[in-house]
Amino acid sequence: MNNNFLEIFLLFMIYSNLGWTMEVIITLINEKKFVNRGFLIGPYCPIYGYGVLGILFLIGDNSNDLLAVFLKSILICSILEYITSYLMEKIFKARWWDYSNKKFNINGRICLETMIPFGILGTFCFYILNPFILKLINLINPQIKLVISIILIIIYITDNIISFNIMNKIKTTIKLQKKDNTEKIHDNVIKWLEKNSIFYKHIKNAYPNFKIKKTFLTKKK
Repeated sequence: MNNNFLEIFLLFMIYSNLGWTMEVIITLINEKKFVNRGFLIGPYCPIYGYGVLGILFLIGDNSNDLLAVFLKSILICSILEYITSYLMEKIFKARWWDYSNKKFNINGRICLETMIPFGILGTFCFYILNPFILKLINLINPQIKLVISIILIIIYITDNIISFNIMNKIKTTIKLQKKDNTEKIHDNVIKWLEKNSIFYKHIKNAYPNFKIKKTFLTKKK
């Protein structure tokens, strides 16, 4: 397995885990309880991994301008969050997060309140955190690095398969509802999630404010 691929994958997993850890800590502070963030079961939020990799690859060696790195970090992460929100809504027929009540939002998918932290975190990762993490990765024996990567790849792929299956079952449950009111359907889906395994309850806790698409109900009618 190519060493560059292993390095990129390990960076992806590390930043995905750091993003998950950050969200868990913020939720713990705000809500005084532990919540497994993201729709995957494991302790990682891939959007952070993709976001940081996107910043590293798209900015490349053009790092002399701090303001440019900051603004590009905002742009890359915001586009990624918008696309992720759009695709999850289209695929699973529900809005999983909504910034409509925030100022300076775009279709409720992204907002200025999250864009600024994205820029700060992206800049911090680019200049400080990533060089440090790369040094640590390069200290690992190549064979050990290969074994760790293979194990993580298997876990990550398995997690995606299980999680997408759960999300599809949620979509099917929404589709089978005989009610036309989004709030009643939402309540029924929440009750259904609570009756299922811990993996389903995880989705309920990770996305407590998810909303059923009204256009989905229109199509049903």
